[in-house]
Amino acid sequence: MDKTRQSLIGLLQALGVTAYCFLISGFFWAMEKIAITPPNFLIAALMLTILVFSAAVTGAIVFGYPAYLALNGKIKDGISIFAYTLLYCLGIIAIIIIILAI
Repeated sequence: MDKTRQSLIGLLQALGVTAYCFLISGFFWAMEKIAITPPNFLIAALMLTILVFSAAVTGAIVFGYPAYLALNGKIKDGISIFAYTLLYCLGIIAIIIIILAI
């Protein structure tokens, strides 16, 4: 697999994680605007459930394809795509921080 394709897959995975994070943030923003105040027990249960679900979703996005490649004997390609994904995620974080600082 060529480096351009690996880079593109890493970018798409990083954008997928970013989009998912924006969706979850939008959910929390909407809950704040609605101003529903359920019992503290339900809030804690909801937060933990969202945490577990988010870990599974983002883990599948970030680790799914690289793990698939590694299990099929293409360990170098899997590690490379994983590294590109992390680098693009860092780049997206930097862009968001710069936008917030302006």
